[in-house]
Amino acid sequence: MSTSPQQPHGGDISALARKSGLSPDAIVDFSASINPLGFPEWLRPLISTTLEKAAHYPDPGACDLVQAACRRYNTRPQEVLAGNGTAEIISLLPLAMNFKRAVIPAPTYADYARACLAAGLKVHRVNLDQALDFALDPAELAPHLQGRDLVFICRPNNPTGLDVDAAGIRRLAADFPDSLFVVDEAFGDFVPDFDSLVQNRPVNVTVLLSMTKMFALPGLRLGLALADPEVVRAVSGIQPFWSVNVLAQAAGVQALQDHEFVLKTREYVARKRNSLSQSLGEIPGIKIYPGQANFLLLGLDERLPEASELTVLLLEKHGLAVRDCSNFHGLDHRHVRVAVRSSRENQMLVRAMHSVLTAKPPRPAQSKPPAIMFQGTSSNAGKSILAAAMCRILLQDGYRPAPFKSQNMSLNSFVTSQGGEMGRAQVVQAQAARLEPDVRMNPVLLKPSSQTGCQVIINGQAVGNMGATGYVDYKPKAFQAARQAYDSLGREFDVLVLEGAGSPAEINLKSHDIVNMAMAEYARSPVLIVGDIDRGGVFASFAGTMEVLAEWERKLIRGFVVNKFRGDASLLGNAFELTLQHTGRPVVGVVPYMQNLDLPDEDSVGWKEGIKDQNGHAEDCVRVGVADLPHISNFTDFDALRLEPDVSLETVRSPNDLQGLDAVIIPGSKNVFQDLAWLDQTGLKAAISRLGSEQKVEIIGICGGLQMLGNEISDPFELESPGQKVQAAALLDIYTEMAHQKTLTRVEATHIQSGLNVLGYEIHHGVSRLGGRPLLRLPDGKNEGVLSESGLVWGTYLHGIFDADEFRRWVIDQLRSRRGMEPKNQVMCIYNPDQALDRLAEQVRSSLDLELIYKWMGLKE
Repeated sequence: MSTSPQQPHGGDISALARKSGLSPDAIVDFSASINPLGFPEWLRPLISTTLEKAAHYPDPGACDLVQAACRRYNTRPQEVLAGNGTAEIISLLPLAMNFKRAVIPAPTYADYARACLAAGLKVHRVNLDQALDFALDPAELAPHLQGRDLVFICRPNNPTGLDVDAAGIRRLAADFPDSLFVVDEAFGDFVPDFDSLVQNRPVNVTVLLSMTKMFALPGLRLGLALADPEVVRAVSGIQPFWSVNVLAQAAGVQALQDHEFVLKTREYVARKRNSLSQSLGEIPGIKIYPGQANFLLLGLDERLPEASELTVLLLEKHGLAVRDCSNFHGLDHRHVRVAVRSSRENQMLVRAMHSVLTAKPPRPAQSKPPAIMFQGTSSNAGKSILAAAMCRILLQDGYRPAPFKSQNMSLNSFVTSQGGEMGRAQVVQAQAARLEPDVRMNPVLLKPSSQTGCQVIINGQAVGNMGATGYVDYKPKAFQAARQAYDSLGREFDVLVLEGAGSPAEINLKSHDIVNMAMAEYARSPVLIVGDIDRGGVFASFAGTMEVLAEWERKLIRGFVVNKFRGDASLLGNAFELTLQHTGRPVVGVVPYMQNLDLPDEDSVGWKEGIKDQNGHAEDCVRVGVADLPHISNFTDFDALRLEPDVSLETVRSPNDLQGLDAVIIPGSKNVFQDLAWLDQTGLKAAISRLGSEQKVEIIGICGGLQMLGNEISDPFELESPGQKVQAAALLDIYTEMAHQKTLTRVEATHIQSGLNVLGYEIHHGVSRLGGRPLLRLPDGKNEGVLSESGLVWGTYLHGIFDADEFRRWVIDQLRSRRGMEPKNQVMCIYNPDQALDRLAEQVRSSLDLELIYKWMGLKE
């Protein structure tokens, strides 16, 4: 067995790595008691903007920092001293002050005695009673004081975590005015209602304040002393010039203003410390000392390994570093100190301690399945498609994957066989995994109904319409539903493929995120950031994304994927190397621009871009226009039409766009009233009505489009309007009333005119009274949809009606005949997403470093 990894201080990761043979990144450090939340999010941009000042010498008096301390602690500049960490001030105090003797309660921080001995002072230690948990009553020190002593008191104490009564210190200082009491409050900010001696500070008390612990800046080095001006002058007189660097000074100014971060940390640490204390206390033979800081002192009884052996076992077998406390005067070889860290890391420590110290395993923690998450530098970067590809790749490699996106904002939804509504992107991903779509794969669906509001759907069912502020308040409930859905899927499948939304760098949304990093953290999933190089600026987007993320978020990101690349990858030159230098993360693949994937798009951006790539006005094509409604929904209804070789699919935004069309489709809408008003304002409503009366163009309405082709639409319950009743295009004999109950159902039917079968789903609030000729016949004999007397205007609530190959060809051939072209009389295009998914998986497999990604997921060693 290796020798003990004990060091004079905790946190020496480099030394621990050398002794254990582990990579520094593989060690979870419980030996240094640093804020488990890491440094504040403002630090990284502050360092970036301050770095240019490193070309100049720092202010030797740290004037801005001193002024910030004066404002924070209501004191005078001559009473503030800034140092290169409080360790520097501790080392200078015995040299600067004319004392011959130091009094130090023990156990406590070893550098007090080390600094005094180096300065030639005699050190008198006051051993505290272990039976009293090493608690210190300041009055106990009085018999040990001789009148001119340098007295060090640590509160809360390191390593016990116990506080020392501030009032008692003030009384002791008053009783011994010729002694100097150095009170180290490095961990004071972690204690709720902490009575700091910076307030009502006696003249012979010097208070040390460390920025290292609370603000997680051990590598930046910054500490303060609040003291009598005579003490400040004496210490600064021997302090090295430019002791505090430019970056540390800037960080200190900001830290002294950040009260919110301190309060957040206190609450977090208290919860995690209590939980960790309870869990470790269940291990026989361990005594937990009742500390109040961000660490715990543990006592090991004689049945357990000594501290030196335990530290080695935890490090070498589990990659966990804890602090061997046997070099603290007053503690023996049966004490270790452990920092309070995140829930996951604390659980790792508890399980490792059980493994090393007992034969009985701990109560099993709920494990998370292997996972991978695709996030993007922006919307439409290709997350959905790559997640679908990964589902198919994992399936091909023998795993049972399932897709997951905690929250989807899309008007492009789908109804499952159980009657639940979910986003279409996860439907495609489920197809890639050869699974039946399940609302657990997209437990939260937001369907925008206005610029600031949306319908909120939880686990497939609508729970109400909410504005932006209302939904932010509701988000904790939504996230709870998402976590429960994720855990439920995790119990059934081998691996989960997660998709984020938008970008994790949207700083206005990060505080209440439930779909990007918050979900990745819950899932314990590595994250790949996808960037669309076709838009330009992809490498800057990678670097910029990393810059605005918090440290815990950055740790989740493992690499980047360059998506939609056109041309020779060698043209990227040293971009990968520079990305690694700027971010510390590799590019794990370059996925080429893949045209004609024959897969549904997640949002209308891709759909509209796809339309632009159509066959134009080729002579052998029929021209089909789709009204580009502001609130268009379920635009994937037309994906199959887009694939047909003899169809030119075009967007319609004005009456001029109607010229020369063979058919016009009014698609589904999330807000029929606003979209009908848009049709009216643009002149399209009148133009389409005129085309219908002239019987020259086939006019088709799907769902909301069906309602808009009718006579009248009313909204008595104010679901989409302020109780409006409006006149529609009057091309079909339909009267629609909006209803509270939402229709969600899968439908099989027969198209009456052609005798062909169709399959789709209904999603609508409206209840329509249908007149005229029926369009479809259901298996139970009921009718659905409406056909005009001329046969040239028809509408249905059935989304996906064009997915049926034979019916779609029949409709196209009718258009061809009307245009004077020969009908094809045979299916020209098979709408088969499964084959497209195989092609997609083959391309992505050859583009990504799957070996590395599988290792990150824990699927391979």
